[in-house]
Amino acid sequence: MSGIEWDEKTFSKFAYLGDPGIRESLVAYTLTKASLKENKYESTVVVEDLETGARRFIENASMPRLSPDGKKLAFTRFNEEKKESEIWVADVQTLSSKRVLSAKNVRSIQWNDDSRRLLVVGFKRRDDEDFVFDDDVPVWFDSMGFFDGEKTTFWVLDTESEEVIERFEKPRFSSGIWHGNSIVVNVPHREGSKPALFKFWDIYLWRDGEEERLFERVSFVAVDSDGKSLLFHGKREKKYLSEHEWLYLWDGELKAVYEGPLDVYSAKLDNGKVYFLTPDAGRVNLWLWDGETERVVAGDHWVYGFDVDSGRAVLLIATATRIAELYLYDGELRQLTDYNGPIFERLKTFEPRHFRFRSIDLEIDGWYLKPELKEGEKAPVIVFVHGGPKGMYGHRFVYEMQLMASKGYYVVFVNPRGSNGYDEDFALRVLERTGLEDFQDIMNGIEEFFRLEPQADKERVGITGISYGGFMTNWALTQSDLFKAGISENGISYWLTSYAFSDIGLWYDVEVIGPNPLENENYRKLSPLFYADRVKAPILLIHSLEDYRCPLDQSLMFYNVLRDMGKEAYIAVFKRGAHGHSIRGSPKHRSKRYRLFIEFFERKLKRYEEGFEVEKILKGEGKEDN
Repeated sequence: MSGIEWDEKTFSKFAYLGDPGIRESLVAYTLTKASLKENKYESTVVVEDLETGARRFIENASMPRLSPDGKKLAFTRFNEEKKESEIWVADVQTLSSKRVLSAKNVRSIQWNDDSRRLLVVGFKRRDDEDFVFDDDVPVWFDSMGFFDGEKTTFWVLDTESEEVIERFEKPRFSSGIWHGNSIVVNVPHREGSKPALFKFWDIYLWRDGEEERLFERVSFVAVDSDGKSLLFHGKREKKYLSEHEWLYLWDGELKAVYEGPLDVYSAKLDNGKVYFLTPDAGRVNLWLWDGETERVVAGDHWVYGFDVDSGRAVLLIATATRIAELYLYDGELRQLTDYNGPIFERLKTFEPRHFRFRSIDLEIDGWYLKPELKEGEKAPVIVFVHGGPKGMYGHRFVYEMQLMASKGYYVVFVNPRGSNGYDEDFALRVLERTGLEDFQDIMNGIEEFFRLEPQADKERVGITGISYGGFMTNWALTQSDLFKAGISENGISYWLTSYAFSDIGLWYDVEVIGPNPLENENYRKLSPLFYADRVKAPILLIHSLEDYRCPLDQSLMFYNVLRDMGKEAYIAVFKRGAHGHSIRGSPKHRSKRYRLFIEFFERKLKRYEEGFEVEKILKGEGKEDN
C-alpha cells in the first residue's frame, strides 16, 4: 500500500468526530469532513446500534440529542438561504424527521425526561442593518461577533404539537438545564453597573413563569441534573478565574464531590454517580465518583468529550499520533470507530518522547518528536508554546507538530508554570509574572532537550505558538538570541491595548498581568512591543481579522514597529475566522495557513533565504484540491 505524505492538505483526508451521546444501546455523534474543493465542512449525524453494529446517517446535520427513552433524536440544521438554525426531531427506528423550530441563533438543545419537550437556548440581538449599539461591556466576543444588546433566550418546545409553550429572556452569557420539570438558569452576577467578571454567578429555578433564586454570587454553575440532585461545576468562591474548577452535588444541601488537586473539564450525572474529565500532566482522563473518586479510563491519551447512560460511557479519545475516535467504557474500554485508521496506516507518525527537568523551583514536563535522521545528521528544531497560559500540551494530536516532524524538524514542547494538568498553585504562579519564570521554564526545557539529543542543531531553532503561545513567541524573540525564526499567531504584543480591546481583557488581562492597568508598570514591562529593537530573527505574524480574543491590533502594532526599525517581519491577515481559526477556519483558509507555516520555517531554518515571496509560495494553490 502506497504511503501518504504530510502536507498542507493532509488534514482534509481525516474524519472528525464530535458531540457523542448514548441512550441504552444507541450512540449518536457528529461526523465532519473538510472539502477543499467546496471549501466547506460537511457534517453528518451518525446513529449506531451497539447491539447490532448498524450505522445510519443523517446528512447536513449536527448537535445530535437522543431522547431519554431512546426513541427520538433531535438535531440541528443550518438553513443557508434564511441564515437560520432549524431544529429537527427524527424517529430513531425509521429516521423519518420533521422540523419543529426555526430560530436565528441556537446555542444548545436538551430533552426533558418526558422525551417530549426540548429546552432550546439561543439569543436575540438588536440587528439594525446599519449600526450596532450597546450599553454594556464587552461589546463583542470571540466567535460571537458584536453583541448589539444581546439577550439569552430560552424556549420550551413541545415537539409533538411543534409549539413553543414557554419563552423567557435573561442577560447575555446565561445558560440553563432541565431539573425535573423546572429549569435551572445560570446568570452572570453583577454588582451595580460594573461589568460581569464571570467569577460569580446567580442561579435561579424557573417554573411556569415564576422563578426562585437558589444561589447568589457563587463561583459555580449548574451543568447537569437527574431530577433530584443538581451537579455544579466550579468552586464555592473564586479569587481568580485561573483557579481550578471542582464539582458539587446539591439536593437542598451542597456536598463536595471533588475538590482537587486537579482541574475538572466537564462532568455528567448518572444515577447518583458522577463521571468527569480531568487534565493530568499532559493527559485527559475519565474519573468516576460513587462516594469515592477513582480514575476509570486512564492512559497516554486525551479524552475530548463523553456522555454516559446507566453506567455506560461513550468517549472521544485521541492520542499524540491519532485523531479522536469513539470508544465505549462499561467497565472495560473498547474502540467503536476507526474512521481514520486506513489513513494513518499510510502516514508516518511520530510518538512524543517524554522528559522531566528542574526549572528554578519546579519539576516541569516536556516532550519532543524526533524526525527520521541518518547517523551524524543534524536537524533544525521548532519549539511550540501552547495557549492559555492555562493550556496544556502532552498526549494529544497536534497537526502542525506531526507535519513539521515529517519535514525533518525536531519538535519540542513543554508545560511551563501556569499550565493546566497540575495542582492549582502551579497554575497560579504565572499571574502578574507572565513572560518571566514561565519563559525561563521553556528555555530550561530547551536546554535539557539539547542534552538529550546531540543531533539537534542549536544554530537552527525556531519558535511558534498561538494566543499565549503567540505572545511567548513575540517575547522570546525579544529576550533571547537562540531563536533564528518565529511564527507568532494571534498573539499579544502590548498588554494595555489587549486589556482595553480584547473581549475578556477587562477581567482576564487584569488577572494575568495585574490590576490598575493605566498605572501598573507590568503593562509595559511585560509587553514585547517595547523590546522590538532587540529582535534579530525573522518573524511571520499570522492573525485572523475576526479574532476578538487577541485582536488584530496586537500583531499589526508589532509588525509596524518592527518594520519601522528595519527588522525582517511579515504579516498574514486572514480576512475571516475567529481566535481559533487555525482549526476552525475554512478548509482553504487552513490549507494556506499550513503552507505559510511550512514554507517560512523551510526558508529561514533550512535554506537561509532572504525575503518571503508569498505569491511564489502559494502558486498553484487549489489546483489539486479534493
